[in-house]
Amino acid sequence: MSLETPLLDTVKVPADLRELEESQLRQLADELRAELIDAVSMTGGHLGAGLGVVELTVAIHYVFNTPDDKLIWDVGHQCYPHKILTGRRDRIRTLRQGGGLSGFTKRSESEYDPFGAAHSSTSISSGLGFKVASDLLGEQRNSICVIGDGAMSAGMAYEAMNNAGSMDTRLIVILNDNDMSIAPPVGALSAHLSRLISSKQFRSLRHLGGVIAHKFPKSVETVAKRAEEYARGMVTGGTLFEELGFYYVGPIDGHNLDHLLPILKNVRDDEMQGPILIHCVTQKGKGYDPAEKSDDKYHGVSKFDVITGAQHKGTSNAPAYTKVFAESLIKEAQEDDKICAITAAMPSGTGLNLFENAFPDRTFDVGIAEQHGVTFAAGLAAQGMKPFAAIYSTFLQRGYDQVVHDVALQSLPVRFAIDRAGVVGADGTTHCGAYDITYLGCLPGFVVMAAADEAELAHMVATAVQINDRPSAFRYPRGEGVGVDMPERGVPLEIGKGRVIREGTTVAILSFGTRLGESLKAADDLAARGLSTTVADARFAKPLDEELIRKLASEHEVLITIEEGAVGGFGSFVLQFLANEGLLDNGLKVRQMCLPDFFIDHESQYNQNDEAGLNAPQIVSTALTALGHETIEEPARA
Repeated sequence: MSLETPLLDTVKVPADLRELEESQLRQLADELRAELIDAVSMTGGHLGAGLGVVELTVAIHYVFNTPDDKLIWDVGHQCYPHKILTGRRDRIRTLRQGGGLSGFTKRSESEYDPFGAAHSSTSISSGLGFKVASDLLGEQRNSICVIGDGAMSAGMAYEAMNNAGSMDTRLIVILNDNDMSIAPPVGALSAHLSRLISSKQFRSLRHLGGVIAHKFPKSVETVAKRAEEYARGMVTGGTLFEELGFYYVGPIDGHNLDHLLPILKNVRDDEMQGPILIHCVTQKGKGYDPAEKSDDKYHGVSKFDVITGAQHKGTSNAPAYTKVFAESLIKEAQEDDKICAITAAMPSGTGLNLFENAFPDRTFDVGIAEQHGVTFAAGLAAQGMKPFAAIYSTFLQRGYDQVVHDVALQSLPVRFAIDRAGVVGADGTTHCGAYDITYLGCLPGFVVMAAADEAELAHMVATAVQINDRPSAFRYPRGEGVGVDMPERGVPLEIGKGRVIREGTTVAILSFGTRLGESLKAADDLAARGLSTTVADARFAKPLDEELIRKLASEHEVLITIEEGAVGGFGSFVLQFLANEGLLDNGLKVRQMCLPDFFIDHESQYNQNDEAGLNAPQIVSTALTALGHETIEEPARA
């Protein structure tokens, strides 16, 4: 089926869009939606959110003078329509592919992406910075922030609004409400009132009324002001935002261009000072029936059939790590009623939707509020519960002060299940879990584990249940396991003890986590070259298995540590131990292999690890180089 988009074909950049008649924008939006569906069906990616902002994207670029006016998308997963309209349509079918477009906004990709984002709730803070900078430079630029209702659950958004509300800066915030219940029904009357209160005439009249009221005694002025705010609050529901210092407009239908355009123009042309919030109500998946009926399944999709909506997912005999974690935790919770689970707005992403089905009273979704989630878990632990905080590695970064101050400092037994550890494929740099080994391993008292396979993950869940005197964490990657036999239930591991998988005499490879499989492949290659190789699974970065490290150091010529984490992690801990124990004094050759000191763009996970130098051929090259042998040629990229 050919895709016909005659009007969209004339729009290369937003300046072209602004040459159209308003009456043509409905057709343009329909063509843009069709183009988005077709493109994502070929690449996979975030679909539902983008479908929900098609009209809003068209309206903003039509009314505002982007890129001079700065448009900032919160999170950025809804930016695909924006990318199509801003000179990137010819590459839209490279989304999230190696060398292609990012799935999020990215400053290096386009001047129309003034601020990169893939973690939520940063738009208002950065947008305020853009607007204040423009004002200080004497530049007449608008700053428009589009933030979703989910992102509004994060404290950072309110910190930014509190700051903006105390200033006269003309910041424009558009709340894209596609899931909240705070909005009254959206219809013609609401749209008319929103258009009225966003108009210059109303704003001027309101200002005049305030000036007149100011001439009366303070008590009369206060009563008049409250009466006006309460009246507007009953009509529009914006009292909360008004209290934060924003002038509130809405709610309006975010799919109705006849409503959107005049309100955005009113806001653009109003010269009065202070921040303003426009409340748009939209629908995830709008305009594509399968996505409208199941917005959770179409939030992020693999390649799919446009006609049926059926997603094309590869088959595998190995379970996903996320599912292994969830099922293991359920088994433990069936035997221990103190176990509970916390997620920060990612129940299905972390597998805790499965736990919630089994234990709804012991599952807590705190919203996009990792800081609160960590301290909430600390409170649970302090009262004798056994909380498991399941948070992606990069999302846990957002709650790091709470990990240090509220958990580690008080030795509270919060268990951190760190999903998406290591490289993550198509989500690229923003979601790459590179730093958790380093940022947790430096904290006194922490137990830090990494699962080499799905069975090890089950054992580490069971191990964490038993750790009641200090915090602990276990990390595991995105994707599927390696296909090992699974235990009926995990068995607690001895704290700080690794395991030897294969015995050798010349080279020792000490793996922490996911690189164990590649280490075993490298050992086979080295053995074929006549180099006997030991492979060990450290299991723990903290506490280290000092006995195992001593044995490897004393019995081998070369010791290689390898991890899917940044510099300063497991390998650094091992090297410090070796140095302090004098184990480097007798000629031992030590090499550390970890993620490189640069950000790795979106690609397949294998290719990302290849770029990082963490696959079997690079392990072999590292060993040969250490021994003074000739290196091997690098493999072609998969």
